[in-house]
Amino acid sequence: MNGGTWQVADQAIPISHLIAMIIFAVASATDWLDGYYARKYNLVTNLGKFLDPMADKLLVSAAFILLIALEMAPAWVVIIIISREFAVTGLRLVAAGEGIVLAAGQMGKLKTVLQILAIIVMLLHNVPFSAIGIPVDMILLYAALVLTIVSGVEYFVKNWNVMGASK
Repeated sequence: MNGGTWQVADQAIPISHLIAMIIFAVASATDWLDGYYARKYNLVTNLGKFLDPMADKLLVSAAFILLIALEMAPAWVVIIIISREFAVTGLRLVAAGEGIVLAAGQMGKLKTVLQILAIIVMLLHNVPFSAIGIPVDMILLYAALVLTIVSGVEYFVKNWNVMGASK
């Protein structure tokens, strides 16, 4: 560590980015553990099915907004990702108003994992991959973007009937 940076090979990572990555990784891990134990001990509730994806979206959205401010993520990519999250949340709210709970699908969960990995690697300034010249941070970000779009379309197609539901 030197002057507020952590030196890894020829890459200097600001300590603030390292701390942010650790906090983000711990928050992501505890969110996963919460879901794991809820399923394992059959503690899954409709409220949990609604709040857990909201917590994921808030955590990931905040991190992506930070990455825009740090000029580490393209704003247009983050806008698409966050827009999809708002759209899915809107669909969930419509469904909840009809007494229907829409749980997250497998593709949506994979999307979240890719987003989390992209954020972690970006906060680490692509270390250790920068040493071998592979932009894994950007590969993960764009893979997450594609999966974000595909899973959003899938979610709407699968649950479109909710938009016409009435009591």
